[in-house]
Amino acid sequence: MIGIVSIKIVGSLGAEAVAAVTTGHRIFFALQAVLMAVSAGTAALVARAFGARDHLEAAHITSISLWIGNLVAFVLMLPCIIFAEPIAGVFGLDEETTSQAADFIRYLSLFNVAFSINLILGASLRAAGDTKTPLWVGAAINVVNVVFVYLLVFGLYGFPEMGVVGAAVANGLSYIAGAVILLYLWYGKKLLVGVGGRGSITFRRVQQLVHIGYPAAIEQFVFQVGFVAFLWLVGFYGTEAFAAYGIGVQILSISFVVGFGFSIAGATLVGQHLGAKDPDGAVVQGWRATGLAIASMTALGLIIAVLAKDIAWYLIHDEKVVRHTVTFIYIMAIAQPLMAIEFTMGGCLRGAGDTRFPLVATMVGLIGVRVGLAVLFTYLELDVGWIYGALIGDYLIKCIMIIHRFRSGKWKQIFQDTEDRF
Repeated sequence: MIGIVSIKIVGSLGAEAVAAVTTGHRIFFALQAVLMAVSAGTAALVARAFGARDHLEAAHITSISLWIGNLVAFVLMLPCIIFAEPIAGVFGLDEETTSQAADFIRYLSLFNVAFSINLILGASLRAAGDTKTPLWVGAAINVVNVVFVYLLVFGLYGFPEMGVVGAAVANGLSYIAGAVILLYLWYGKKLLVGVGGRGSITFRRVQQLVHIGYPAAIEQFVFQVGFVAFLWLVGFYGTEAFAAYGIGVQILSISFVVGFGFSIAGATLVGQHLGAKDPDGAVVQGWRATGLAIASMTALGLIIAVLAKDIAWYLIHDEKVVRHTVTFIYIMAIAQPLMAIEFTMGGCLRGAGDTRFPLVATMVGLIGVRVGLAVLFTYLELDVGWIYGALIGDYLIKCIMIIHRFRSGKWKQIFQDTEDRF
């Protein structure tokens, strides 16, 4: 909901501003692939430790993950600052939009370390079964975000008028707020996961994090490259089509986050059951989480589709952008059951430490099918709706592959293989 409010605020600046923020966010998260991998390893190992009732090991894993994550975040900040213009230019948008997107990337990257702290500690807490603390901390973060977006975009109450850059700074300030709260609670020993302290950094733990995390890093890299390629093709249809994609994703995020929620729940419970030597329980929880995600996301997708035009008009008063946004939402509403399976069952596999198969599924679905179909449709000069529709093929293929993998049960042995190896 906060994201929708932010788009509403930025949308008042025009389609170029929305396209710039969409581009900036996409590039920002593309450059966080390694950081996302660290959080994937953290979640899997902490869930296993809690399942085995080894809370000290969970604390050690959290501590070493935080050190690695912050180092990675600092290193990632440098190319964002130095090469913001050429990075933003990859989408081939007009000069003004590209310039605004570059500024957005440059300013948001200054808050990389704060983003890392939120990501790692949030992943650790959820893996331990504490989803309430990240919830209320996230609520606080988003209140800070929307307040500063409003103040800094328009320059109200004595604050500077910063436009698109104001949205980036507001995001960054919210990350700082979240990081301060989480670190205060963590070091104050008020969280379910403790502070590891001395002895946390060992070669064995680093090996385990790398072993589980590097396929996730490659998956994130492939995912982001595929996304950039897909959006580059959308960019051929103009700034309006590009902005419509960004707005449509924000509207549908009401449904997406439900899938992510069940993905986290599935990953946590699968990892904890495997840690407790209960693989059959892990299977039951995986199917249960997936069923709940399908029902919830399908229902929400239908409601959003019915209200699509009204919501789009509320966010931006541009007839062409609204028309493209409605088309995108209709297509994605059809894909909601498939996305629910991919989100949740893929999360269950990652919770089991099986990060390699989701990588393969992403390469086949996103690169092979989505980008492949989008290239074909662009070559045939079909309407942009066909480009959006390529997403259905992507999620269909990934669902078939991931269901087959989960049914095979091969993921149950991943943790044991990791222990035997290290």
